[in-house]
Amino acid sequence: MDDRLIVALDVPDALAGLELARTLGDAVSFYKIGLGMLTGGGLALANELKQDHGKRIFLDMKLFDIGATVESAVRGLARFDIDFLTVHGDPHVVRAAKQGAAGSNMKILAVTILTSLDRADLDAGLIRPGDLHDLTVERAARAFEAGADGVIASPCEAAAIRALPGARLIVTPGVRPAGSALGDQKRVETPAAAIAAGADHIVVGRPVWQAADPRAAARAILDELPAR
Repeated sequence: MDDRLIVALDVPDALAGLELARTLGDAVSFYKIGLGMLTGGGLALANELKQDHGKRIFLDMKLFDIGATVESAVRGLARFDIDFLTVHGDPHVVRAAKQGAAGSNMKILAVTILTSLDRADLDAGLIRPGDLHDLTVERAARAFEAGADGVIASPCEAAAIRALPGARLIVTPGVRPAGSALGDQKRVETPAAAIAAGADHIVVGRPVWQAADPRAAARAILDELPAR
């Protein structure tokens, strides 16, 4: 199965997530479970999809705290046989997460700048001036230097990040099939454009699980991707 497509299980609880995974069947091999699912049985769902159904799991927690706390949290999560885990891209967070993940196969992905943000949002958050694209690429470079196995960035920055020395995995949310509603996303590209720009994986949620036929929607996205 083509694992370049990661479907975000942004549904209310683990039961709904498992039902969606059953509907998608062998069309999808990689799932993202985020904070919205955490209190709805997200870790149990991750374990069931991994152990009983052979799926790959991306746990999108975006951890941020002092180093010791991040290291401890990551060490605990590493016991769940997770494939990808997100943390904020600040170098001290990345280094602590890598220490917590030591001895496991879990890859630490550093969040650069959320795909739902634009320059006005950064100004409101007192983030230093500068072009959003350049800041995203700089955060990616610093995360790689700190040891991140990969980064989360919009497809708009994927090509520039791929060109960085030592670039590793690039996972892109903010991906929408042509004609799909943007929702809360602001920096988007189509699935084919994201992969062509250098992304290793694309994350798609609502255009799949809100579709009348989620399985057909997932297959249509996969059919759009360029050949490996």
